[in-house]
Amino acid sequence: MKHIIILGDGMADHPVSTLGNKTVLQYASTPYMDMLAREGRTGRLQTIPKGFLPGSEVANTAILGYDLNEVYEGRGPLEAASIGYEMQPEDMAIRCNIVCLEDGKIKNHHGGHLTTKEGDVLIKYLNDKLGNENIRFITGIQYRHLLIIKNGNKHLVCAPPHDYPDKAWRPLLVKPEEGYTCQNDGRMTAQETADLINDLILKSQELLAEHPFNKERAAQHIDQANSIWPWSGGYRPNMMTLSQYFPAVKSGAVISAVDLIRGIGHYAGLRIINVEGATGLADTNYEGKAKAAVDALRDDDFVFLHVEASDEAGHDGDVQLKLKTVEYLDQRIVKPVYEEVSKWEEPVCIAVLPDHPTPVEIRTHMDEPVPFLIWYPGIVADEVQDYNEMSCINGSYGLLHLNEFIKELMKIQ
Repeated sequence: MKHIIILGDGMADHPVSTLGNKTVLQYASTPYMDMLAREGRTGRLQTIPKGFLPGSEVANTAILGYDLNEVYEGRGPLEAASIGYEMQPEDMAIRCNIVCLEDGKIKNHHGGHLTTKEGDVLIKYLNDKLGNENIRFITGIQYRHLLIIKNGNKHLVCAPPHDYPDKAWRPLLVKPEEGYTCQNDGRMTAQETADLINDLILKSQELLAEHPFNKERAAQHIDQANSIWPWSGGYRPNMMTLSQYFPAVKSGAVISAVDLIRGIGHYAGLRIINVEGATGLADTNYEGKAKAAVDALRDDDFVFLHVEASDEAGHDGDVQLKLKTVEYLDQRIVKPVYEEVSKWEEPVCIAVLPDHPTPVEIRTHMDEPVPFLIWYPGIVADEVQDYNEMSCINGSYGLLHLNEFIKELMKIQ
């Protein structure tokens, strides 16, 4: 039995007033996810361990079966792995968004939906102006980039910018972690690291305001990419591979447009598959991702297919766009994968789930259970007839926690 997890990032939601108090999953047309739920088994999964914020790096790592208390080092090291930067023992890697600030507030966390090409120009400019032997800015994807600080201290309180839309940014500047006792390990103190990052934020605002890219955007009244926002830093993680946990996974692959997911896959020992036109937004290459997943399943035992689009629509508070992303996932990912693998002689187990809710009326991640479905040829179905947050409460798997999901999934052989 081969296995594929299809993950719609942030796909779960709350009842939405403009949708007749239905969730996006309830309202959207999702015939293939509903069919798999009807013919398979369902349940709910708590993806966020106690003491952790509901970030995608936390939820996706937990979904793959890892104990966050043992392996968690933040987004920065995961994204470093994804883009090919091999961290050194003295490195602290921290995610570095390029954001849009306006009227003293965080207008959005993506700098007006930067393309990777645009982000590369701005990051290289900042590295030229602010980088040195201890500070390095490295290009990632779109607005998601990387800041490396030699001997930086990870014990910081950083505000994820997507959690604070329309909030004043100055009170959200980096602070040292309360109660942390400085270790004599050759690193800067947490306070020194926080001061350094905050200084870089302020200097970036001065530099980016003068860049021709933002001057042109200002003239056109388009959101400017006018500040960096570093957050979620850490050191190189120590993770076993998925094959070490589950010997049936002799080889596997990860497909995602998002650096942090690719980084998780790298440390999990999964082959990273790049899909041309994969953007992390609603315009991503769904068909290319589906084909890449099917092709990978011909050779690999396990595929983790991640689609970011619903999460971005949730952060933007765009209910109509989120509806489209959910329907696109159903029609352009789930349908072609199912229709192909269901014909194979060797059976394939399909699981579908989000990593966390990103409700469009709240615009940030929530620490709440998410619905999941599991289907494979010959499975004995439960009584759930469609796939959404409400129906899956009655699923036969009940409420699972953290690594219980993948343990159940990998029992299916």
